[in-house]
Amino acid sequence: MQQIRNNLELMAKLSDEDWNIFSSKLIRQEFPKKTAILQTGHIENYLSFIEKGILRYYIPSENKDLTFTFVFDGEFTSGYDSFITRLPVNYTIEALSDTILWRVSYNDLQDIYAETKVGNTIGRLASEDLFIKKSKRELSLLNDSAEQRYLNLFTEQPHLIQKIPQKYLASYIGITPQALSRIRKRIY
Repeated sequence: MQQIRNNLELMAKLSDEDWNIFSSKLIRQEFPKKTAILQTGHIENYLSFIEKGILRYYIPSENKDLTFTFVFDGEFTSGYDSFITRLPVNYTIEALSDTILWRVSYNDLQDIYAETKVGNTIGRLASEDLFIKKSKRELSLLNDSAEQRYLNLFTEQPHLIQKIPQKYLASYIGITPQALSRIRKRIY
């Protein structure tokens, strides 16, 4: 849990009292590789911190799934649009490796906002961070080549990207696995 506190304190200093309130609401859950953490048609009830693992967000399809996000160790994750609106998602979040999450429920997070001095500040900063990541991804899809998108992901998480199957990486950057193979051959 100290990793979570350290991460939160990058955004705002937490008093011991605020941390005790926040940490008392956390639930630790483990998910085996290939487990759906959130499925299409369900409502997201948790904001989670990844202690260990890699998650893939994708839109399921009969022909081929469309991967649109990866989330790694030390990051917060959620089907955040559903978490906020309380409406079902049209995508799935899957564990690509054995994963440990520390989770806070929607209702408990509302209590944290009401009971702590910095809860709202942390919530706002976390939301801003998610927005920036989403904007960066959208702009990358519009402006960058597939090779540049691959290089960006490789630069951001070089030790973890090797654990992601090539078909998911290809989907994420919007190309076929064969095209990704050609890009990797040019780079290495």
